Amino acid sequence: MTRPLKVGLQLPEVERVVRWSELAEMARTAEGIGLDSIWVGDHLLYRDRGPEPVGPWEAWSQLAALAAITTRVELGPLVASMSFHNPGMLAAKANAVDEISGGRLILGVGAGWNEAEYRAFGFPFDERVSRFEEAFTIVRLLLQEGHVDFTGRFHDARDLPLVPPPARPGGPPLMVGSIGPRMLSITLPHVQAWNAWGPWFGNSAAGYGAVREQVDAACRGVGRDPAEVERTVALVVALPGALGRGSAVTDEPFDPIPGDPETLSATLRTFAQLGVGHVQLVLDPITVESIAALAPTLAALDG
Repeated sequence: MTRPLKVGLQLPEVERVVRWSELAEMARTAEGIGLDSIWVGDHLLYRDRGPEPVGPWEAWSQLAALAAITTRVELGPLVASMSFHNPGMLAAKANAVDEISGGRLILGVGAGWNEAEYRAFGFPFDERVSRFEEAFTIVRLLLQEGHVDFTGRFHDARDLPLVPPPARPGGPPLMVGSIGPRMLSITLPHVQAWNAWGPWFGNSAAGYGAVREQVDAACRGVGRDPAEVERTVALVVALPGALGRGSAVTDEPFDPIPGDPETLSATLRTFAQLGVGHVQLVLDPITVESIAALAPTLAALDG
């Protein structure tokens, strides 16, 4: 195997209603062609995708089911909104999915941003980063040390053990999905990976350098060697029949990466040369056929 970086896939979110039978087929196809990971978005409700509200299937239910029907691919939320869950319960969910998967979970975390779902579900939207900081502390200590005793402004976890014990010592690796300076200062001392959303920087290798340097500087600012934090990137890829996936969740202009094997494999190699260790492809359109069409790209990367 000479693949220069791991290549994963984000499953559908709200492009259309996708039933479990099709999601399962997508996952099995992804694993069958040799993809390295499968990811799901952690959202509950959108009111800005058309005339009617839409929402995806709940993320942790999907992850548990995906863990049970796959054997090799890594799995994770891209990324888990900490404020949708009591932090102790979130750690318990992550622990269970890691157990079901045999130690294949990557726990991506963030503070959330979509106010519509917070208002509809009754989750507090104020002071999200402060709330995240407390929740992250509880989740991190439970998964990495197996116990927490914490009292904060927003969250309490008193003499709380993580039981049953994790499938692997130290729990699943942690990944943060944010470029906010305060979020980086909170998480970079502790996480194993950092994730960027491609449209933040034009969805291109040429635009990636600036955000990479921002995170390098943030690592040094908290006393962390930048080389210790794996870099991961979610990239929007257009295949025949593309409908504009990803364009509804960013105000920044970007061009999707063409999905033909020659262009896509060359682009991914360039990202690998820039230090990216893992990409999550956001395919447009997202179908079983689109996933299967990635096989030549993987072959080109492996060759």
